[in-house]
Amino acid sequence: MESLRDKHVENTRRTLLETGARLFAERDYADLSAEELVRAAGLTRGALYHHFDGKKGLFEAVVEDLEHKAAQRIRAAIDSSTDPVERVDRAMETFLDICVEPEYRQIVLLQGPIALGWRHWREVDQRHFSGLVIEGAKHLLDAGKMQPHPPELLASAIYGALTEMSLTIAESDDLTLGRARAAALARALLGGLIIGTAHD
Repeated sequence: MESLRDKHVENTRRTLLETGARLFAERDYADLSAEELVRAAGLTRGALYHHFDGKKGLFEAVVEDLEHKAAQRIRAAIDSSTDPVERVDRAMETFLDICVEPEYRQIVLLQGPIALGWRHWREVDQRHFSGLVIEGAKHLLDAGKMQPHPPELLASAIYGALTEMSLTIAESDDLTLGRARAAALARALLGGLIIGTAHD
């Protein structure tokens, strides 16, 4: 019986997450009510408040879920190569691809900083991505492929640049062009730090 109950709890939580992701991608956070969310999910307000403590909690959980999935994709891209420069390049390309995907763009990049507040949004984002960036910087340093700056400082500079680029891409009228320009600039910035590669 306990396993059936656990399954029901997980199904309810997943239904709310999936419904929230769909509606938050279609509508602005401020324009959606808790009542609309639970009605679309076929659940009660009690279920929403039990699992997520309301609309804001659900929104944050959706952001966390999208960030987690994005980090997994970037990790897979990193692990697809053993060359430290190629690993960073593949990670960057994957991240920029994610930034132009409608759900991630609308929920994480356009609405996230507003609904969660800039400081908290940044904390969530860093929790998922800063470790990957630090790891990439350390691999480049260990391989003698990057100028010798402290890895945490390098990671902070790279993370900050990519974060700001992602927000600029999200607000672009032409996402394809915005992504292409961001990729070119990111390569140029990294090329100034990376030693003896095809970027030079």
